[in-house]
Amino acid sequence: MLMLVSGCSGVGSREDGGDAGRRADLVLAGLSLIGSPYVYGGESPREGFDCSGLTFYAHHRVGVSIPRTAKAQKKASRPIPIDRLRSGDMVFFKTAPGVYHVGLMVDRERFVHASSSRSRVRLARLNTPYWRAHYLGAGTYLN
Repeated sequence: MLMLVSGCSGVGSREDGGDAGRRADLVLAGLSLIGSPYVYGGESPREGFDCSGLTFYAHHRVGVSIPRTAKAQKKASRPIPIDRLRSGDMVFFKTAPGVYHVGLMVDRERFVHASSSRSRVRLARLNTPYWRAHYLGAGTYLN
């Protein structure tokens, strides 16, 4: 997993301290879940994850309390313009009427998310036609 983020310019290290260290830890928490099963309502490695359960769990691992659902996470987060995205920020999508999706940015291009279509936690690229078409915005709970 560490190799996935070692070349990412947006990911700091624990030695950076403060926010950069917390962002790095948050990303590593998300990346550590790749391959976990998708389970609607899931929020732990033991049971599996849905999208907001993954972001909820990863934030909890670094000591940050956030709401449980994707819609509530978007509403409560501090908005971030897409051109200012950093590792550890969250990206939000509307994939169907009344259906919201969230992922955790790994670097400026990729995010980790619990994908119901692939039944696993996986990486995706933000700049694909599907995700661009469904993009709602981004937010963060970090400085």
